[in-house]
Amino acid sequence: MTELDFTIEFNSDVTEGRIEVELFEEADGRLRDLAAGHNDLTGAAINIRTPAHGETPPLFSATVVVYSRPENIVATEKTPELNGALKGALDAVERQVREKRNKFRRHWEQPEGDPAIQEIAAVEATEKENIDR
Repeated sequence: MTELDFTIEFNSDVTEGRIEVELFEEADGRLRDLAAGHNDLTGAAINIRTPAHGETPPLFSATVVVYSRPENIVATEKTPELNGALKGALDAVERQVREKRNKFRRHWEQPEGDPAIQEIAAVEATEKENIDR
């Protein structure tokens, strides 16, 4: 997968430039490692929000969306630490991607009695009968 095949959108309201760069580099490295050697991930979007100023304890929020086939994967983490929020969301996305890949890798374990498989088999049998006539 080339650099252009996997794009990352990064949106943050963090006001300190160096911290924002470090957060992006962390996410970029982990997501590219996750996508390496696979064609199921096409990109990602990251949204980091700082807490509102008020009387409540601050909670940073990080949301990571991985553009995946056939369905996108999303994780959000809220913690008092900025780095913890991003790392928690990335951990959750990585876990979900690995679970999805493992599920599709073990396709032979799916039951033969699945209604969709039965319907496909019935259609194929009907088509074969029509061709043999």
